[in-house]
Amino acid sequence: MELKQLLARHAGTGRVEWIGIRPARLAPVHVVDSAEIGEGGIAGDHHASGGKRAVTLIQAEHLPLIAGFAGQAGLDPALLRRNVVVSGINLAALRHRDFRLGAARLRITGPCAPCSRMETAIGFGGYNAMRGHGGFYAEVLAPGQVSLGDTAQAVGDD
Repeated sequence: MELKQLLARHAGTGRVEWIGIRPARLAPVHVVDSAEIGEGGIAGDHHASGGKRAVTLIQAEHLPLIAGFAGQAGLDPALLRRNVVVSGINLAALRHRDFRLGAARLRITGPCAPCSRMETAIGFGGYNAMRGHGGFYAEVLAPGQVSLGDTAQAVGDD
């Protein structure tokens, strides 16, 4: 099988597990059941100005890893300041591909590196705990609503 074919194969669809809106740079994250993804990003989020970093996503499967690396029993996704937690599909495998997140269409454009604030948010070693597990940012290709339980699916796999 050719590499192009392998890259297009996903074992299943993902699921939206958590949604957060960051109204201002250092403000607490508002956890919501649904959000409108506009052309610039998630409505009400301070990064909703468009571009390649309009929406941030992180794997649900990585949360226990980050917690474990930080010596924590669990981890509140709001501490990581990403917009959407997705389970069941590898976000890294969707990089540079169009995918649906609920009714919106996005394209993952790059990885979210941790920032120094993770030392405060997660605790000692928080920055290193997130390295390689910080999630991804995406640009909006087509606006739409996203809600808890919605699918995350590569375009062409539906």
